[in-house]
Amino acid sequence: MKKIELEIVALSHSITQTHSYAVVLGEVNGLRRLPIVIGGFEAQAIAVALERMQPSRPLTHDLMKNFMLAFNIDLHEVIINDLQEGIFFSKLVCSGEKETVEIDSRTSDAVALAVRFGCPIYTFDHILESAGILKEDDDSKKKVVVSQSESENEDLKKLSILELESLLAEVLEHEDYIKAASIRDEIKRRKEG
Repeated sequence: MKKIELEIVALSHSITQTHSYAVVLGEVNGLRRLPIVIGGFEAQAIAVALERMQPSRPLTHDLMKNFMLAFNIDLHEVIINDLQEGIFFSKLVCSGEKETVEIDSRTSDAVALAVRFGCPIYTFDHILESAGILKEDDDSKKKVVVSQSESENEDLKKLSILELESLLAEVLEHEDYIKAASIRDEIKRRKEG
């Protein structure tokens, strides 16, 4: 089977499940999108890596990367290889000094590690056909969106820059990196325009 490369195109609150998030993977040079519902912790881990934030202490996925690097194990690729009853299955393709191994992984963890290692994410056509959606138009600019709900964004617009900077420090202290990204974006938007 031919592998199809994917990239992260969005990370946001899930519209279908409360207290969940969705990571949307897009077909490289294609119009199909693969939305995957993930938990808050995993969404935060992906957001931290995408936004290149430096938490005060390593998150679980940072620890895993550090462990792998300490033992000369490299992550070459992530493959979303199965879909059963709405659950995606993935594997990590890793190599050490002597061999290459495939390790079963939850898809959310696999994506969080792929972002940290900068390795490609792949799937197969039958998975995109089964669970993918077709994007209506093709934007030439690909943009990763880390977003909060509409009401949370409206609340941020009501705060002054000083209040936003104070709130940013507070949410970073509580390691809420998804909210931190939204606050940082609002501060940046105001300073630029």
